[in-house]
Amino acid sequence: MASLSKITALTVCAVLISACASGVPPSRLGEYVGKQQIPGAGTPLLPSRPVHSGLVVISDTTAPDAAPALPDEAVHRLTEILMQRLNDTGTVAIDKVIPADTVRPGGDPSQFRELGKKHGVDYVTVVVLSGTEQEYPMTLFLGWVSHSQPGLRRDNWSLIEVALIEVATGRTVLHAEGRGWATLDRPMAPSINQWYPVVFLQPGYGALARHWWPLTYEGAPTTLRVVSMNEAAKRLILNLLDAWIQKQSEMAAAQG
Repeated sequence: MASLSKITALTVCAVLISACASGVPPSRLGEYVGKQQIPGAGTPLLPSRPVHSGLVVISDTTAPDAAPALPDEAVHRLTEILMQRLNDTGTVAIDKVIPADTVRPGGDPSQFRELGKKHGVDYVTVVVLSGTEQEYPMTLFLGWVSHSQPGLRRDNWSLIEVALIEVATGRTVLHAEGRGWATLDRPMAPSINQWYPVVFLQPGYGALARHWWPLTYEGAPTTLRVVSMNEAAKRLILNLLDAWIQKQSEMAAAQG
């Protein structure tokens, strides 16, 4: 009974955290471009579109309880996806990818001015990847719920934030974010692999939810993070377009 109470308490805790997932993980963008840069969203005028820019992608794991970073290969693939989707919006044209080796947290936007000047671009598109995870016991059912198996459920919340930095001034012209949420179910015994491990998107859509079956038990957490981050990337692009339109509307209202 004590074990059942413990599992129930953990599950309730997970539901409560999931309910406020819009704030999980916390924003990390200000740790790189400067917190004072975010609320004002920068210059009074948007540059002409498309804005030719260099792209800097940062994997941040400095926050408390941060999820492990994606493998380098997954970050490279995600960078290619973001480049294509940003270019397709017609707002930003990525001319080159700038290595993030010298970028450090601390809220100093001058580091992007230096990078922009070094690589000969007038704007830098800064992308920050971050995530948070939580794992707790879960009873998993096999087949047509004819047999249950002790298992684990791991939730991953991913966040992708973007800021368009004007190199000449170091100011943030525009910023947006996208969030993703996915879940991994896996039995405590790795040999049970007909139905598990399995990754699916949250919020759940029952039978309509899309599922992914990782190739290996050990690699399942990486698959979870990739799926969640890709979902965040989709939402980032939509939110960036909304932010651009809203900024244009604000400019038009100010001029009118």
